[in-house]
Amino acid sequence: MSFDEKVLEIPQTLPMLPVRDIVVFPYMIIPLFVGREASIRSVEEALAKNRLIFLASQKDINEENPSPESIYTVGTVAMIMRMRKLSDGRVKILIQGVAKARVKNYVKTAPSFEVACEKIDESQFQVPPSDSEALIRTAKEHIERVIALGRPLSPDILLVLDDVTDPGRVADLVASNLGVKVQDAQKVLETSDPKERLKIVNELLAAEIEVMQMQAKIRNNAKDEMSKTQREYFLREQMKAIKNELGEQDSKSEEMEELREKIINAGMPPQVETEALKQMARLERMHPDASEATMVRTYLDWMVDLPWSKKTDDVLDLRKAKEILDDDHYDLQKAKDRVLEFLAVRKLKQSIKGPILCFAGPPGVGKTSLGRSIAKSMGREYFRIALGGVKDEAEIRGHRRTYVGAMPGKIIQALRQSKTNNPVIVLDEVDKLGSDFRGDPSAAMLEVLDPEQNATFRDNYLNVDFDLSNVLFIATANVLENIPPALRDRMEIINIPGYTENDKLLITKKHLINRQIEANGITNENIAFTDEGIRYLIGGYTREAGLRNLEREVGSICRKVAKLVVMNESKFVEVNATTVPELLGPPRFLRDDKLPDSQVGIIQGLAWTQAGGEVLHVEALKMKGKGGLMLTGQLGDVMKESAHAAMSYTKAHMEELGIPADFFEKYDIHVHLPAGAIPKDGPSAGITLTTALVSLMTDTPVRHDIAMTGEVTLQGRVLPVGGIREKCLAALNQGITNVIIPFANAKDLSDIPKQFKDKMNFILAENLDEVFAVAFDKNAKGVKKTPGGKKDGKKPKAPAAAA
Repeated sequence: MSFDEKVLEIPQTLPMLPVRDIVVFPYMIIPLFVGREASIRSVEEALAKNRLIFLASQKDINEENPSPESIYTVGTVAMIMRMRKLSDGRVKILIQGVAKARVKNYVKTAPSFEVACEKIDESQFQVPPSDSEALIRTAKEHIERVIALGRPLSPDILLVLDDVTDPGRVADLVASNLGVKVQDAQKVLETSDPKERLKIVNELLAAEIEVMQMQAKIRNNAKDEMSKTQREYFLREQMKAIKNELGEQDSKSEEMEELREKIINAGMPPQVETEALKQMARLERMHPDASEATMVRTYLDWMVDLPWSKKTDDVLDLRKAKEILDDDHYDLQKAKDRVLEFLAVRKLKQSIKGPILCFAGPPGVGKTSLGRSIAKSMGREYFRIALGGVKDEAEIRGHRRTYVGAMPGKIIQALRQSKTNNPVIVLDEVDKLGSDFRGDPSAAMLEVLDPEQNATFRDNYLNVDFDLSNVLFIATANVLENIPPALRDRMEIINIPGYTENDKLLITKKHLINRQIEANGITNENIAFTDEGIRYLIGGYTREAGLRNLEREVGSICRKVAKLVVMNESKFVEVNATTVPELLGPPRFLRDDKLPDSQVGIIQGLAWTQAGGEVLHVEALKMKGKGGLMLTGQLGDVMKESAHAAMSYTKAHMEELGIPADFFEKYDIHVHLPAGAIPKDGPSAGITLTTALVSLMTDTPVRHDIAMTGEVTLQGRVLPVGGIREKCLAALNQGITNVIIPFANAKDLSDIPKQFKDKMNFILAENLDEVFAVAFDKNAKGVKKTPGGKKDGKKPKAPAAAA
């Protein structure tokens, strides 16, 4: 059923139905759902009269009760062809557009709209046939493209367009089927000129085609990507299935995710984390079986395991720290005070760089174990790095990752094992570092042991900065002279001297005996050590500054007692001066007793060894010859030079010293230091050798109750030497209480414990005249001459007062 608009008479007023999201064109047949009460009333009024109704679109589709101002004025007169009421109260109508019309005025707006409208006449517009044909063909081509690009239009539209020749009708037909926006469709509806209307429709079609082409392109790209992804997924699933069948579970992705999480949670500085994630991305791109993948994975494991931000809290209770240090070690007061000072400053100021300490002293005095006690007292982790014999720089700085089997250096390894970035690291035997073609490790230590530089320590393997400034480095050394000056300058040297006999007695009673009794499975009911027995053990069986051999001897006694207990030969043994030789055999070391009387050319000198102080007997002998000098006793170059300097001094001062003028023409001199198997060197025997030569040349005995040490110059000046504490205590152990030392060494007497210092008489000498005035025994028998007397009758310079 259709209507001809030319025949159909449109009444002056019509009920109006506002439609929300559609524009109705003439000749368009469409179903509409009507739900608003006013709209339903308009439909009922139309059906009651001539079934004609005026349809106009709302400007705002969301407006529920539109006003005349919010409704377009141009609309379509339509015929209601069918109507049906729905169960939800709405009405469904089927309408057909009849003619375009314009609202002249609103007759009523309530309860429903009724408008006076006039039909829009298009007959006055004439379109040339050529223009009309061109526009219609363009429209058809555009429609075909739209359908080809996948727009769901009815294919019958092309058949209908073949029969239509009016450009206005073609424009309305295309616009009604294209489903464009309300504003665009309304623009088409309001354009009266058929030619202009079709142009607008063609523009809309062209724009639609452009949009659809872009959509098609995006769709194709997405499809290609999806196909590629699906293919890869399918292949991966196949590989996974194959590996599952073979028992090889593919867990690479899980591992990578887990590793990434570890890197993020490791607390690395931003630059370090960036480098780690960069290496992580490289690893993900590599084949798991590639050799480089293993190297990168090992590197990342190292990065993750290092304590970038993990640290232990320092125990800042100074009294408790002092108790721990005193319980573990006897004496060593300087080292203990330095640690307590560090903790005190740490308590007052949070950000403090760890000091670099160097404990220097003979073997066995407790340097390394003191480092462990320091870590315990501070509540820090402890790690010991043995540097003895290290010759490769890479041991400190690490190898570059280009080498097979590359690893970080010992410092980074220590931090990984201690799991904190502020441990106490003991660099054991720093003076034993060597160097060869692989580099100088002591030079690599310069950066590690400098608080200003080690905040950005860069290991060759990691190739990123690591902050070592929180670490407390403690180096140990036996001989400071073996440490390069630049490295020595970076460390705070704390000298730990050897123990005196009294110290060893106390340490043995407090620590060694209990430790060895427990280690050897006996109890205090089986063995008891007397002070007399311990002293006999120290003096006869050990000769050292430290305690290692003493502990071995104590352990040896405990083992022998354990054997007696097990064999039921004895249940209890008292260790005294009588039982020690029975258990250990005769004493290994017999000390030279002090000289029984004053003799010519024999004098007691003092020497320092790593085992402590020693008293050496210097012997000088003359024989027929022509002024030659022979030196024996395995003397070093420096000591030989001291002997030659002494010889030159005596030759230059023959007259003042009372040496016969023809002495060097008649006699050769032989100087010998006993214990010839032991190497001896150093300048500190200078005054001893000079005194021995003068005694020999003048036949003047030297006091047997005196010992001396000091370097001599050709002018006769006495220069300071080292090891005064050990030398003086060695003299006291042999019963020698009078000691001549250089005047410049007066400051070193403060290191000697007061109970020993009070028993001794120290003579401080600045020149040889003062030495000779004290050393020679003028009351001994057989004295021929007294050196020091001068021709002018002046007396020699008086000896310095005793300290």
